[in-house]
Amino acid sequence: MVNKPSFTIVVVSDSVYQGMKKDESGEIAKSFLVEHGYPVSEKIVIPNSTREIIKVIRTTKTDALLFIGGTGPSPRDITVDALENLSWRKIPGFGELFRYLSYKEIGFRGIISRSELYILPDGRIAVVLPGSINAVKLGLKIIVEIIDHLYEEAKRFEGPHNIQHK
Repeated sequence: MVNKPSFTIVVVSDSVYQGMKKDESGEIAKSFLVEHGYPVSEKIVIPNSTREIIKVIRTTKTDALLFIGGTGPSPRDITVDALENLSWRKIPGFGELFRYLSYKEIGFRGIISRSELYILPDGRIAVVLPGSINAVKLGLKIIVEIIDHLYEEAKRFEGPHNIQHK
């Protein structure tokens, strides 16, 4: 059996960073991941800043980074843009499925989200989810179904698949 990937949760929000809002989504994400057997090394809150996102990627050592916030269309929503430029590969099916399921829950507003899933150049995984509680729950339901296989594949250069599929 493959070890579960470890997570760092990164809340990207000016208002949470400045103490104007409480971080509920990051806490829910942490509880959800731990309940599903995934170690969470830390939860970090940063402002909407490409520099801060790069700093987190460079300094954290976990297998996966869960970014919460910065997926909208506003000029301040830069998380997806930063990761798009820093990643090695995007896994497009995640964002497509997330938007479809969001559409089914909240209607056409669901297609505005730019939620995505990436593999960084060093083989670590980066997920970007919107900051709303419901979006975090939805995104994590998808992630826990695919993360073990994705983690194995992102690390595997040669050799057979090790994950036993249900």
